Amino acid sequence: MLCCDRPAVPAISMPSTASPSRLPGLDTLRAAAIVAVMFFHLTIFGELPSRILPVTWFGWMGVDLFFVLSGFLIGQQLLRGWTEERRPSFLSFYLRRAARILPAYWCVLLLYFFVPAWRESRGLPPLWKFVTFTLNLDVNLSQHAFSHAWSLCVEEHFYLLLPLLLAALMRRPSARKAVAAVALMVAGGIMLRAALIARFPDNVFALVYYPSWTRLDGLTFGVGLAALRTFRPAVWRRWMQHGHALLIGGIAVAGCAMWLFQGRDQGAATGLAWWAQVFGFPLLDAGLALVTASAMSERALLGRSRIPGAGLLAALAYSLYLTHKEVAHFVMVQFPGVTASQGPASWCLYAAACVGVAGLLHLLVERPVLRLRDRFVRQTYVERGASRGVALALAGEGEESGA
Repeated sequence: MLCCDRPAVPAISMPSTASPSRLPGLDTLRAAAIVAVMFFHLTIFGELPSRILPVTWFGWMGVDLFFVLSGFLIGQQLLRGWTEERRPSFLSFYLRRAARILPAYWCVLLLYFFVPAWRESRGLPPLWKFVTFTLNLDVNLSQHAFSHAWSLCVEEHFYLLLPLLLAALMRRPSARKAVAAVALMVAGGIMLRAALIARFPDNVFALVYYPSWTRLDGLTFGVGLAALRTFRPAVWRRWMQHGHALLIGGIAVAGCAMWLFQGRDQGAATGLAWWAQVFGFPLLDAGLALVTASAMSERALLGRSRIPGAGLLAALAYSLYLTHKEVAHFVMVQFPGVTASQGPASWCLYAAACVGVAGLLHLLVERPVLRLRDRFVRQTYVERGASRGVALALAGEGEESGA
């Protein structure tokens, strides 16, 4: 456990006691992110018809949206401690993250290693890469089963390093220092990607897309949003008055990134593809961060609308992310009479199977563990003298999808 000095600024009250994870706009974004990723995977692996590929080709960007949401929600969870004049516990934070991520992940991992029929591909990396969360350093990752676990590796590395970075910044906190940290992370990623492309022009995708050190832009922008909401509530309230402008601006910025990424497969060492690999990720994630901010504005359509089914998909997002590729592959192999046509019946079968398996994983593993965790958190903070409202907020915050 590491205790940090109190910041040399007065405590700042939170703009709202409600957990940001319960806002309908964020549920909508989680649902959109997991649907985009699922469509992307099911299309490029042949389960869905190739004619929709132009639409779903950008579905991989759902992972970046997950990164922005995680950065915001986890950053908010950690930064809340300094606003309430309590010392954040690293041990408590790591235990909470472990309870959120590991049980469902381990269950799926056991299926991969002990039930070969579960695998969507023949190749499977060694177990130690999954256990140590170093899978995303494998240059041949895209050829293996359970390759989509690479994003969990990025998030785990983020969970390990963020508390240390925030502890250092909060010893003598200042807005200038926070802006400099965000700028340094983004600029560092740009320079690193450019250097990797120059040094390894024939293996750019594996060295730029998967490793944690080249994919921190979304998480960084998310933490930046959390810091703005936590320490500059007046500025945040002004932002929330312009939810539609945030949404339009975010879509425009993300659209520019999508235009850049048109050339990602056209030789990543030159031309438009170079600009996409070097500058596309921070541009995309900046746009997604603006969209995320708009999802918390009650004045914006995204922030105040409750889309039917979005809450369910948001709750199942982590389990869906873990299981959708292998479930869809299993369905395609076991029910060729339905899936071969790639028509409405196959779409319904894929949807029912993916949601059904994810629902079981959520109900049997995720939810029971999270209830135990939240019960422990509430009891711990009440014993420390926190109000019941604060304890409930702490127990319920940060329920991101974990993609």
